[in-house]
Amino acid sequence: MENFGFIKVASASPKLKVANTDYNIYEIEKMMREADEKGAAIIVFPELCITAYTCNDLFLQRKLLEKAKSALFELLDKTKDLDILAVVGLPLSIDSRLYNCAAAIQRGRILGVVPKMFLPNYKEFYEKRWFTSGHEISKVVSEIKLYGRPVPFGHLIFRNEEYDITLGIEICEDLWAVIPPSSYLALSGANIIANLSASNELVAKAEYRRKLVEQQSARCISGYIYAGANVYESTTDLVFGSHCLIAENGIILAESKRFSRKNTVIFAEIDVDRLLAERQYNKSFADDYDMETDRRKYRFVEFDFNRKISIDTAADFVRKIDPYPFVPEDPATVSTRCEEIFNIQTTGLARRLEHTGSKRVVLGISGGLDSTLALLVSAKAFDLLDIPRKNIEAVTMPGFGTTNMTYQNALELMKSLDVNIREIDIKPACLQHMKDIGQDPHVHDVTYENLQARERTQILMDIANKVKGLVVGTGDLSELALGWATYNGDHMSMYGVNCGVPKTLVRFLVKWVADNVVEESTKKVLYRVIDTPISPELLPPDEQGHIRQKTEDEVGPYELHDFFLFYAVRYGMRPKKILFLANVAFKDRYRPDVIKKWLKNFYRRFFSQQFKRSALPDGPKVGSISLSPRGDWRMPSDADSSIWVKDLEDI
Repeated sequence: MENFGFIKVASASPKLKVANTDYNIYEIEKMMREADEKGAAIIVFPELCITAYTCNDLFLQRKLLEKAKSALFELLDKTKDLDILAVVGLPLSIDSRLYNCAAAIQRGRILGVVPKMFLPNYKEFYEKRWFTSGHEISKVVSEIKLYGRPVPFGHLIFRNEEYDITLGIEICEDLWAVIPPSSYLALSGANIIANLSASNELVAKAEYRRKLVEQQSARCISGYIYAGANVYESTTDLVFGSHCLIAENGIILAESKRFSRKNTVIFAEIDVDRLLAERQYNKSFADDYDMETDRRKYRFVEFDFNRKISIDTAADFVRKIDPYPFVPEDPATVSTRCEEIFNIQTTGLARRLEHTGSKRVVLGISGGLDSTLALLVSAKAFDLLDIPRKNIEAVTMPGFGTTNMTYQNALELMKSLDVNIREIDIKPACLQHMKDIGQDPHVHDVTYENLQARERTQILMDIANKVKGLVVGTGDLSELALGWATYNGDHMSMYGVNCGVPKTLVRFLVKWVADNVVEESTKKVLYRVIDTPISPELLPPDEQGHIRQKTEDEVGPYELHDFFLFYAVRYGMRPKKILFLANVAFKDRYRPDVIKKWLKNFYRRFFSQQFKRSALPDGPKVGSISLSPRGDWRMPSDADSSIWVKDLEDI
C-alpha cells in the first residue's frame, strides 16, 4: 500500500510531576508507544516535558540538570525498538550556559538538539532568569557531546528523502516573535514544523494561540504540530491547558480538548504532497528564499524509517476529507462566500458594460440553474449602474427537448425580475437547417443536439448586434472542465459571468440570492429552479413530458467531478491519490468502482475538451480555480491523457 503523500503525526501532552523525571519519561514512553502502534511517523511533546516547565529556580539545581540528561538517555534505551521520531523538551547545560532545548530522538539515538531562540521575559514569564537564547551559540556550535556521544546542535532540519519529510523545530515563544524561526526553516526547506510549548491559559488566549498556529502554517505553507504543557504543571501562579494543535497551510486538522486531566494526544495526516505543490505554485515563496539576505545556514540531519509508512485502508485514515471542497461546511460561511462571489460576478459584468458603453445585455433563459444565476447577476449589475432592467433582453428559446416545467420557470423568472421577455421557437429554424445539411430529424445524434445549441447562440448574437448589447454567457466552471458545451454554441458569449463558479456551488448561490436579495415572488420560482434536474434539454422529453436527458446520467455526478477538478487542478494530484481521497469522502454515497469509472471519464474529457477552453470568452475568476487560458490554466489543446488514465488502470 501507499501513503499517498500523507504523513501521520501526533501532538501529545503527557501527565507529569514537576521535577520528577522518572515519572515523566514513563508517561512519555507510553505515549510514544501508543502513537507508534497507530502508525504515526512523528510525535511532538511539550516544552521541557522531561522536567516540567514550571520548575523555576530548580533549573539552577545541578541535580535536576543531571537527572534530566540521564532521563533522556533512559528514554532512548526504553524506546530503541520504536521507529517513530519523537521531539521532547529538556534543559541542557552547554559551555557554562543553560539552554531550553528540544531533542529529536528515534530508535534509541539522538538525531539532534535545537535550542530555544526567543526567551519570554515579561509579565508572568522569567525565562532569562535561568536560560540563555540559542541565537549566538547556534552560530558557532554545530555539535555537542552528550555522555561522550557527538550530537548535531543548533540550526537543524531533519530530513527523510523517501517520504519528502523535512522537519524543523521551534519552541513556544519562538512562534510569538516578529519573524519566527519557522519562517527561516520553511524557506530552507522544512515542510513540517514542530513546536514544543508551555503557553499558559488566560481568557481568550487559546483563540489567539490557535490563530498564530493557523497563520504561521499558512505563511510557511507547512504542516505545524503544536504541543502544549499539561494541566499537571505547577499551579502556583499559572494554569496550563494541555492545548494541542495540528495545522496544515492555514487549516486546523486536529485540536485537543483543553484542561483534560488525562494524557492528551491527537493525530492527523499532513499532506506533504499538497504542501510541495502549493510551494511550487506560489512563486512568492521562492522569491522570499531568493531575497532573504539574512538567511540562516541550516544543517540537514538525515533519518529513515524501518517500516513502510502507508495507509493500508481508508479506516486507518483519520483526516476528514470534505466531499464538497468548493462549498464551506458552516452555513454562515456559505452565506458570506455566496455574497462575495455574487458581488464579484456583478462587479465584473458592470465594469464590462461601463467599459463598452453598452446599456443592454442579451442572454438565453432555459429555466435551469446556470441561466438563472446569469440573469440574477445581470439584474443586479443593472441595478448597480442605474440602468432599467427592461434593457435586459431575456430570451427563452424552446426546442425539441424543452419541458413545460422549465419553460414555465423561465417565463415566471423573467416576469418577476421585470426584464424584457422574448420568446423564439427554434424548432422551425432547426428543421430547416437539418433539411439544408441532410440531417434526419429522427436521428438524435450529436449533430441533432449541437445544431440546437448553435441556433440559440446565433439568435442571441444577432439580437445583441441589433440592440447594441452584450451576450452574457451562462456556462459554469464544471461544464468548462468537462467540455459540456457546444463549441461555438453555448460555449461562446461576450462575457461569461459563471465561468469561475463550479456546479456544486451554483445551487447554493441561487439559494442565497433567493433568501437574501430578491422579492418573495422571485424567491418561489428560484426554489423551483433549484429542484430542477440538470439538463441541456436537447433531446425530446419522455412520454409524460418530463426531462429525459439528464446531464449527470451521461457525464457523471457533478459532485464527483467538482471533487476531481479541485484536486487535479488546484494541487496537481495524481489520479491514484484523487481516487483514494474520493473513496474516503464519498464512501457512503458511491461504490469504489463507480468513482473510478467517473474519474477516468473526467480525465478523458478534461484533456480532449481543452480546445474549447483555449477559446474561452472573458469572465471573472471567483475562487481558487480558474480555467481561463489567459490566467490560471495554460494547457495545450492536443495534450495526451494516457499517463493519467493509466495511473488508474494500474490499480
